[in-house]
This record gives sequence, C-alpha cells and structure tokens, in this order.
Amino acid sequence: MSKAIRETGWSIGPDRSEEASPPVRQVECTTCRERSEECTSQLGPDAWALRHAALSGHDGYRETVTALLRVTPAPGAPADRKGTAP
Repeated sequence: MSKAIRETGWSIGPDRSEEASPPVRQVECTTCRERSEECTSQLGPDAWALRHAALSGHDGYRETVTALLRVTPAPGAPADRKGTAP
C-alpha cells in the first residue's frame, strides 16, 4: 500500500528495491518487558511469545515492526523532483 499526497506530488510506500532489507519484527511482553530476538520472519517472535506465555502465564504482547519506506514522485507527477521538498 502506498499513499499519494496530491498537493505535494509525492507518494510514500514500502521500499521494494533490491537493496531494501525486509521488515524486522520483535515481540515484547507487556507484563515483564522481556523481548524476543529481532527477526525478519514472523515465526521467530511468535514462537518466542508462545513459549514465554507457557512459562510465565503472561498473555499480553506488543509487536514492533521496522520497515523501510521509499518516497517517490506520485503517479502523473514530473519524474525529476529534485530540489523540491516532499
């Protein structure tokens, strides 16, 4: 999903370039603040939370996802927008 802001002529969305790293996920227990390892797969943090819940009885968790975004000229906007602020 990307969002274009018509007034500025720019669009923002996920960075899908070859150099872009995948989103990084981490789960934190909201009771004791222990955290999973950071992982690019959903499976690692989910498995950690399930193990932690089984051992601790804690049932509240917060997921943090860090993903790269890319700003580009919006569809129909001039391709060369250097020198203009998004």
